[in-house]
Amino acid sequence: MNLIESIVQRAKANKQRIVLPEATEERTLTAADRALADGLADLILLGNVDEIHRLADKLGLTHIDQATLVDPATSPRREEYAQLLYELRKKKGMTIEQAREKVLDPLYYGCLIIKNGDADGQISGALSTTGETLRPALQIIKCAPGISCVSGAMLLLTQTPEFGENGVLVVGDVAVTPMPDAKQLSQIALCTAQTARSVAGFEDPRVAMLSFSTKGSASHEVVDKVIEATRLAREAEPTLKIDGELQADAALVPSVGAKKAPGSDIAGHANVLVFPNLEVGNIGYKLVQRLGRADAIGPILQGIARPVNDLSRGCSVDDIYKLIAITACQAMAD
Repeated sequence: MNLIESIVQRAKANKQRIVLPEATEERTLTAADRALADGLADLILLGNVDEIHRLADKLGLTHIDQATLVDPATSPRREEYAQLLYELRKKKGMTIEQAREKVLDPLYYGCLIIKNGDADGQISGALSTTGETLRPALQIIKCAPGISCVSGAMLLLTQTPEFGENGVLVVGDVAVTPMPDAKQLSQIALCTAQTARSVAGFEDPRVAMLSFSTKGSASHEVVDKVIEATRLAREAEPTLKIDGELQADAALVPSVGAKKAPGSDIAGHANVLVFPNLEVGNIGYKLVQRLGRADAIGPILQGIARPVNDLSRGCSVDDIYKLIAITACQAMAD
């Protein structure tokens, strides 16, 4: 069984309630129908109910009525959620009238369903930008306790089983925070390790904090940041297996790790890689994806108190289906 099959099976075995706020979009609705047919999750589809039914008929979808269909504009819980949003945002200047207008937006309505305990996660992005996906999540659900920045992890399924976990690596941040400070970088490390556990199923995450230096081979303030982030991560989670600063070859290749970082339990055996900034992370994973022909799955947003994930607007039906399963696995761990 490969990693994606494993993720899907775990999602089916412990069904979570996942909100799809773009249910009048063809790819999203088609993926929802497939997920419902497979028993992947309990879905809440947001949008005009008549339009959802018309689109389902047009596409020949036969399982949509197994989902909970909600139109934010006509929902009997609209006022309840408006009051919840007002209470959450009134100190930021939001009025009840503004809250009543915001709940008509499915992206806000979906996050309010989660905040109220009526759902476990949300996926959007087929129609929306990353900013539009994140804004209501951060305003309503907020960051997880002890976390102040959101980040994005990527699953890299490589063709080199000698590296990572039988060829699988979890890397971050590749999507959100451009230039993390040491505290934020430590949080990214903790969150990426958690994603490795909850989504990739790693029982033993081994985290390498990457740099252009290994154990003092170079001196620079950006190296100091990685060293401090490693210290903070260890302090926050003493049982986590983590080491840094490590160059990528020292993190992945046992012979190089033994030479450059003798005595390190992580060097040469890392299955989680934490990049020092977003520029390095985004470039790095795309090079592995294109030159190494690895499958790159994600980004998987992390650091939010409940899982909210962002699709590419060029996503496929299969991408959405996989992200439903991934979001369900994240939700199980919360």
